[in-house]
Amino acid sequence: MTKFEAILTEKMSAESLAKLMALQNEKVLQFVGTFAEHCDPASIYVCDDSEKDTQYVRDKALALGEEFTLAHSKQTIHWDGYGDQARDKKNTRFMVYKENMAEMATLNSVEYEQGYAEIMSIAKGIMKGKEAVVLFYSEGPTQSPFTIPCIQFTDSWYVAHSENILYRTAYTHFLNMKETEKGDFFRFIHSAGPLDENNCSADLENRRIYMDTRNNIVYSMNNQYAGNSVGLKKHSMRLAINKSGKEGWLCEHMFVMAALDKEKNRKTYFCGAYPSACGKTSTAMIPGEQIVGDDIAYFRNINGEFRAVNVEFGMFGIIKDVNEQDDPVIFKNLMMNQEVIFSNVLCGPDNRPYWLGMGVEAPEEGRNHFGQWRKGLQDATGKEVGVAHGNARYTMRLDYLDNIDKQGFEAKDGVKVDGVLYGGRDSDITVPVEESPDWKDGILIKAATLESETTSATLGKEGVRTPSPMANMDFVSYPLGTYTMNNIRFGESVKKPPRIFSNNYFMRDENGRFMTSKLAKKVWLHWAEGRIHGEYESYDTPTGKIPRYADLKVLFAKHLNEEFPKEKYDYLFTFRCTKWIEKLERTKAYYKKMDPNTPKEIFDYWDETIARISKARDTYGDLILPGAFKG
Repeated sequence: MTKFEAILTEKMSAESLAKLMALQNEKVLQFVGTFAEHCDPASIYVCDDSEKDTQYVRDKALALGEEFTLAHSKQTIHWDGYGDQARDKKNTRFMVYKENMAEMATLNSVEYEQGYAEIMSIAKGIMKGKEAVVLFYSEGPTQSPFTIPCIQFTDSWYVAHSENILYRTAYTHFLNMKETEKGDFFRFIHSAGPLDENNCSADLENRRIYMDTRNNIVYSMNNQYAGNSVGLKKHSMRLAINKSGKEGWLCEHMFVMAALDKEKNRKTYFCGAYPSACGKTSTAMIPGEQIVGDDIAYFRNINGEFRAVNVEFGMFGIIKDVNEQDDPVIFKNLMMNQEVIFSNVLCGPDNRPYWLGMGVEAPEEGRNHFGQWRKGLQDATGKEVGVAHGNARYTMRLDYLDNIDKQGFEAKDGVKVDGVLYGGRDSDITVPVEESPDWKDGILIKAATLESETTSATLGKEGVRTPSPMANMDFVSYPLGTYTMNNIRFGESVKKPPRIFSNNYFMRDENGRFMTSKLAKKVWLHWAEGRIHGEYESYDTPTGKIPRYADLKVLFAKHLNEEFPKEKYDYLFTFRCTKWIEKLERTKAYYKKMDPNTPKEIFDYWDETIARISKARDTYGDLILPGAFKG
């Protein structure tokens, strides 16, 4: 420790220094020592897994005015600055070595030496006068095949408090590392930077989030919004996607859940990926089923089985439109006196939180992300400031939820996955549920072709379809074609890969009205569950297998107590040849743009599928009713 001994002794109490030294990990000492010297905090606190240290973090967040206690004493509220309310995509970049710049050209990248010089210049002395904290966490359960140890160094106690809720503490895991493991962990250095009178990041011009995937380190400066500052969230996901690509496993932007057939005493695990606003959280939280995780999953081949864990311990969820009617489980927990951080919502005169779409009348004044607020208030641009921000969040432990699958949530070897769902949003192409004939087909036809359609209300015209392969494009950290092939190879490496299904909850009729209710997703899920267990026949289409009417009629009656008219079935499950060909051509164009080196076999597969659909169109017409296609 000779190099950093003086600086660490100066900035740490004897207790904190002893915790750090007990790890006997030179890489940890090097990381902490480097940034203790470079960022120059006044002092550094080191956390272990104790409740004492967890409480110290809570108390510091309150004492420094980063959080405030609400009417429920265990709940707190935090506000980010008015201009720091969402992920900063523009300034979130990969630091890429010169030899790799060409293949990373379509991802938001900066040449390594340039990026390193810039971020270290911004970080120089950025923590001066503050107490910083070092924390140890695990992505996934500790002491398991899935574990990725992480260390966070930050001067934001709100960030530290958030991570204590969202992730498993792992000081003990670091303490028990074998010598060969001690260099393999993710590192996160964060500073909120200079603060304004509201304790919010003041230097947003120099907000940067730079990721070094080769050395597994993320630098995040001059921000507080958790999507930018909480290193273990999406920044860690980018590191894990890169790491998994090298090591032969997968990190995916997916929920993990269990579909329950209570009559048969059967539990079937599904994972699912959906672009934003396409039904991901609502699927994970379908009433009557169980949730394991709502956001990020790791997949590994364990003894020939496709197994998954929820990477996280908590939820960082969008709170807009969470209400008693649509989200009863989450809403109930947000109303209880238990540890929850609300961010960027209104604190009313009654010291209670209020948000958009809450289903409760909000006060006409209070404090929110703008500062002191009253109804009708406008910002500097003349825009009216709402009760809360549209991207306001709640941070909460997952195991508070009544519908959590505790066994799956805690399983060191994860859960065996039998089904994978890929859901997009379009009004007139993809049927509500369709099964792929095999894994490769599922990745290339269901996952790689995912699109999200913006609504006409947003654009003032017909929606535009945005490609979103695997619902993961914001986080893919190496070339898209290689990433897609890795998905194919991983599934083919297990003895029995999960069945892949596509979802689309947003089909509209000729008058622009949604064809089914929000609750219909339970029917599509249980048809998929039944298919996995060999219980339903199907009709073929040029891209997969769809339900028969008789089965859906029974499922609608059983699960929703609803009639399901044959005319609606025919409209929903009609195969639209030309629209599918156009969709595949859009996918090809997107892949060519994002990764010119995409393997030829991927394009060949799509061309073969287009040829098959064209032949079907010649034989059956452009619109193929369910059951008409004979292969």
